[in-house]
Amino acid sequence: MRVIDSSGWLEWFADGPLAGQYQRFLEKPREILLPAIVVYEVYKILKRERGEEMALLALGQMQQSEVVVLDATLALHAADLSLRHGLAMADAIVYATARMHDCELVTSDADLKGLDGVVFLPKV
Repeated sequence: MRVIDSSGWLEWFADGPLAGQYQRFLEKPREILLPAIVVYEVYKILKRERGEEMALLALGQMQQSEVVVLDATLALHAADLSLRHGLAMADAIVYATARMHDCELVTSDADLKGLDGVVFLPKV
């Protein structure tokens, strides 16, 4: 199992320069844990930049993965990680999801670079 950050999903849906690198992590959607906040971020950005139809198509594809809801336990873990690593709320929730499920986090978000369990794909 793995978590793919919003940056990865957006790169893949937009066929950006890193889409090919993200493809290998996204090939098996049933092996991906999808934090609910990633659903929010990806849907919002795609709807704003590419329209509602694209956002809904992406959402359908994303929901083949297991959506992880934000409950009190995850929220508290995310708050602790935010304080420890200086992470913004969304980054902390995504990182906490990966840590709580003992899986890797794949991202291009520089704020997460170097943290335990993070596979960082630098932007070109």
